[in-house]
Amino acid sequence: MIEIPSDLHPELVPIAFLLGNWEGAGVFDFPGDEKCNFGQEVTFTHDGRPFLEYVSKTWVLDGEGKKVRPLENEAGFWRIDKDRKVEVTTTRDEGVVEIWYGELAEGKPQIDLITDAVARIPSAPHYSGGKRLYGYVNSDLMWVAEKTTPTVPLRPYMSAHLKKVVDPREWAKDLKDLPDDGIAFFR
Repeated sequence: MIEIPSDLHPELVPIAFLLGNWEGAGVFDFPGDEKCNFGQEVTFTHDGRPFLEYVSKTWVLDGEGKKVRPLENEAGFWRIDKDRKVEVTTTRDEGVVEIWYGELAEGKPQIDLITDAVARIPSAPHYSGGKRLYGYVNSDLMWVAEKTTPTVPLRPYMSAHLKKVVDPREWAKDLKDLPDDGIAFFR
């Protein structure tokens, strides 16, 4: 179920499905890099202004699903206009800044993005651009990313399946008249 906060800027209602904390796992595979499974935490928040703040952290997982080391982290801002055009800015820990443009699909919670501009610091890995697809499917957030470099044509390299994480404190704040001892509630 998609909840729309009362203080969400009206322009953001079409992408409210992104809001929240998400966790899950995916696969990373790109020529020249080690193929691996990864874990991910993503957060989309808002402060009442016409954009969502976005933070993503990923890490390599071992065969038992334990964290090995960081993989890629990024942060940015998401906007949408009245014509369902989506604008995203991201900054990645490896020294890449991107501007993405795309649109929200008609009649379904799916966003297709493509890079419009890429800036890199000299020590950043080679990267020319990419595409991303985000979708809200059966209450889960799924995404796939493609990228291209001067030597590798556009190809998928990361994808993940994320589940919404709910903090029990969020539920508790809506409960009224809780017993002080916490035990009486179960009697």
